[in-house]
Amino acid sequence: MQKDLLTIEELNGADLEKIISMASEMKKKRFDLSRRPLEGKSVGMIFSKSSTRTRVSFEVGIHELGGNSIFMDMSNLQIGRGESFADTARVLSRYLHAVVIRTSKHDDVVEFAKFANIPVINALTDSFHPCQALADLFTIYEYSEQLKGVNVAYLGDCSNNIANSLILGAKLAGLNLTLSSPQKFAPNEDLIRNPDRGRGKIRWEQDPFKAVRNAEYIYTDVWVSMGFENEAKKRMRSLKKYRITSEIVGAAAPGAKIMHCLPAHRGEEITDEVIDSHGSIVFEQAENRLHVQKAILTMLLDTQKNGEFESEY
Repeated sequence: MQKDLLTIEELNGADLEKIISMASEMKKKRFDLSRRPLEGKSVGMIFSKSSTRTRVSFEVGIHELGGNSIFMDMSNLQIGRGESFADTARVLSRYLHAVVIRTSKHDDVVEFAKFANIPVINALTDSFHPCQALADLFTIYEYSEQLKGVNVAYLGDCSNNIANSLILGAKLAGLNLTLSSPQKFAPNEDLIRNPDRGRGKIRWEQDPFKAVRNAEYIYTDVWVSMGFENEAKKRMRSLKKYRITSEIVGAAAPGAKIMHCLPAHRGEEITDEVIDSHGSIVFEQAENRLHVQKAILTMLLDTQKNGEFESEY
């Protein structure tokens, strides 16, 4: 595994297999307190965006691994008064063992990682959300016991950070991913077409009912992400027919599972009936952020031997 996790492109197939294996073992043995690979290590958490799942899952995970988390609101750091990301990275590298960053501009995280000599984990930018996508892959693996060839449909804004990371994750894992949206919210063509980015089959389909045909998993996200509130009304009108309803679910494969990275705006991108249905796995998906991030932290911070990060898991 490389030093940082900024996008899923930093991972190879072996890394993904190890993350899934470790996350599964950690989930089974969550309360085995004898395993503390982060003992004596401190992880900084720099956030400029509000958070529930990301902050809590990282703080709890760091604690359960034996480490110490230090939460920092970016507005209260000297970055907020003009200090560069490069200088902040150089300083914090002398105090901490890793940094988790949740902010807007992806380039800021890239710059921070460039000048830090400790691992940097992207906990969300406007462009990518790798930890969420890896938790999604783990969740699918739990239910299907495989990833290659599994059919997943993603409806809604296909140009956002979740869609971007799902595309990269699907290519790495070999998923068949169909994204569905209006043309205005179509996915990044470069991410879909670039043959060097993996082996999964990715396509865009404007008709949501055609998109979910044969889908074993139907995924959506909020239509108005943080930073796009001024576009709310236009987005609601454009994306209305991509709402996950019982009719959409009925057009998918029998027993299709429902996924959402949360928070959900019920009645907008998904109905109450669907998100509260027997097929909904959104809360298992949310829980798995904890286990996957613990695996990522362990792989990045555990004892390094012979150029490879090894773990007791």
